[in-house]
This record gives sequence, C-alpha cells and structure tokens, in this order.
Amino acid sequence: MGIIQASIPLFFLLIAAELLFTRLGRRAFYRLNDSISDLSAGTLSQIAGIFTKLLLIGVFAWIYEHARLQRWVGVPAWPDGIMLRRDSSGVTIDWAAVVGWSSAFVVVDLAYYWFHRVSHEVNLFWAGHVVHHSSEEYNLAVALRQSAVGGLIGWIFYAPLALLGMSWEQFAVCYAINLVYQFWIHTRAISRLPAWAEAVLNTPSHHRVHHGVNPEYQDRNYAGVFIVWDRWFGTFIAERDEPVYGITTPLRSWNPLWAQLHQYVAIARNVRRAASWRDRWRCVFGAPGWRSASEGGPVVGLPVTPHTVIKFDTAVPSALSRYALVHFALAIPPALWLLTAADRLPALQLGAGAFYVALALTNVGGVLEGRRWAFAAEQARLGALAAASIGWLVRNEAPLWIGGASLCCCAVSVFVLWSNRAAFTLSSDERMDVAHRELAGR
Repeated sequence: MGIIQASIPLFFLLIAAELLFTRLGRRAFYRLNDSISDLSAGTLSQIAGIFTKLLLIGVFAWIYEHARLQRWVGVPAWPDGIMLRRDSSGVTIDWAAVVGWSSAFVVVDLAYYWFHRVSHEVNLFWAGHVVHHSSEEYNLAVALRQSAVGGLIGWIFYAPLALLGMSWEQFAVCYAINLVYQFWIHTRAISRLPAWAEAVLNTPSHHRVHHGVNPEYQDRNYAGVFIVWDRWFGTFIAERDEPVYGITTPLRSWNPLWAQLHQYVAIARNVRRAASWRDRWRCVFGAPGWRSASEGGPVVGLPVTPHTVIKFDTAVPSALSRYALVHFALAIPPALWLLTAADRLPALQLGAGAFYVALALTNVGGVLEGRRWAFAAEQARLGALAAASIGWLVRNEAPLWIGGASLCCCAVSVFVLWSNRAAFTLSSDERMDVAHRELAGR
C-alpha cells in the first residue's frame, strides 16, 4: 500500500477532529453537501490515479533507465541508500544517503512549485487543477478534493529529476510525503505558526491565501512544503484580510464528475467559437479566463469579502440529504477495495468497478442538486445492483446476509427516491434562485 493510501485513515480522523472543533466552537467550516462533493472528487481522483500514476511512474522509470545523466557522463549516482542502519555495534548513519534523500525532497518540492504555478497560469493545466479550488469552503475535506486527470501531464515537470539520476522509488516516496504534508494546511482552525515556521514552511495562513478568490490573493503562494520558493520567485503574499474561497466563475454544482471536467468543456467551447487559430491557441495555452476582445476581453475577478458573496447551495428535502450521505458512505468500501486490490484485478473487472464507483458518486451529486437526470440514473444504478445481488445469491458468490442486505438497501432507496420525487422537478437554475432567495432572507 502506498504512503498516500496508508494515510487515508489519518485524513478522516483529522477531518473528524476538525469537525468536532468547529461544532464546539460554533464555527461554520463544513456543509454536508460541500463535504460530500469534496470527498467524492477525492475518491474519483484516487480511482483515476490507479491508471494515471502508472503513466507518471512509468515515464519517470523509463527516463531513469535509459536517459539519466550518469549513463553519459562521469557524475556520481544520486544517493538513495538506507539512512539509518542498526547492527551489533549500534546505529550507523549513512550521511551520503541522508544528503541524497534530503536533496531529493527539496528538488521534488521545487518541481511541485513550478507544476503548481503553471497549473494556475496556463488554461490547459488549470483545467486539471481547478477542481481543487472549486469548493467555496476551506477545511480538511477540501484538501482531498483533487484532480482525477491532472496527473496525465504532470510528469513533464518531474521528468528532469529522472534525468539527474533520481530513482523512481526515491521520487515516489518524496512525492507522496510532499502531498501528505499539504493535507493539514487546509484549515481555518489554525491561525499562525511561530515566525520561523511562517518564514520557511507552507502554513495554513499561507495556503488560505492561495485558495482565496480575492483579486489580491489570486495566483499567489504556490508552495508545497517550503514557502521560500514563493518568496524567491516573487509570488508570495501574506494573509491580511479573510479570504473568500472558490473560483472566479463559481462551479455551482455538487457533481464531482462535472467538477473534474467542466473546465475542459469550457476550453472546447471557446476553441469552437474562436475566430482565428491564434485565438484558439490562447484558449488552450493562454491564461485562465482569457477571452478575445470581441467577447469582452479577459475575465477579471471583482473585489469580494465574506459578507458580499452568497455561496452556492441547494434546497432539497432532508431525506435526500441523508440519502446522499448514506450512498456516499456505501460507495467508499468498493472504492477502497479497488485501491488495495488494483494490482491483482483483471483489467475488465477493474474498469467495471471504477465505473460503478464513479456512477454512484456522480448520482449522489445529482441527488444533492435535485437534478432530473439523477432521479432516473440512480434508479438504473439501484436496479443493476439489485440484479447483481440476485446473481450473487443464485451462484453462491456471496453470503446470504450480504445479498439480502444489498437487496433491502436497493428497495428502501427506491422508496425514498419516489417519496421525494417532487424534489427532482426543478431545473438547476430554478433551484439556485430558490437557494439565493432563502439565503438573502436570513
């Protein structure tokens, strides 16, 4: 099991601790629909990572094996031995390995800085990263709201490390630790750390700025672990006013699949409308929000404060909110099973499992929005699950209680959907208008 997967229980434990902290302090850091969307997007990211990480590690390993610098010139190999050894004489420190691993961690973080920066400054890369910023909340659940497709091009920024002779095993460890570190900085529960930490490390304060949609905060503080990169390259700004979180053009959806894909769809539409090849190029590789002069010019963020922004919300019956929570929870065990068993599953079974998890989580998002399509799609999913459960029982492929529980769950779920079918009649825009009116009246 990889470092990130092994950290998942810790992630959920810390989310629970932050949630308890906010409840005791009467702070509104979490909303159920937003958090389900965050965790659903993160689950899709991990499922997609089964396939995309093979590309990243495969390309890295190929470059290391065939094109690393040490094959062509007489430079020392990158040290990657065991830093501490215990034998009969005691503990021995391999200082060359210590230097090698420390250097690897630093340069991986530097590569991450540039990958992250380009992911904000080039539209095609932003399309893969925008999902992480599309929540209008800021909490530890948002940390898990990650891209499912961004890894397809991220390898470009790490390939130079393979050229320098860093092994793929060393890279994979440093890369995973880098990402795990970034989890805890997605919190409003911690104000400031000691001055030395704020000067050197990426902290919750620095990263809150990065997630801010305030014009003065946009495209700042790209660091992964060490904030010194932002200080050196001129992209650092300290937190002053409370940030407003989200993106310039709000997502307005709880659908985790749409969150992953909406910017690619926007790029395709803009390319189709563009009047020249130069404009088409800039639609793809220009800055996010670029538009031609004929369409009004670039999208510019307006000044905002927490008091002037109405967050996206939807008004669905509490029974559907509970339904969404239950079926989100039921989608997690098969997702975890896929992650742990991916290396021994046939490709067809792996693909079918990934499709089922993606469908379940997408439907959950649709239910939270009261979408008409979700009412039909969820019944189709439940029907397929019921048929599979009957098949398991007939062929003795599952214990009786599992098949029976699955059938009962499907029956109760269909009953809940039909009992609340009136909630699926409003269009998305009409439902948003209702939510705005309710919030404005508070």
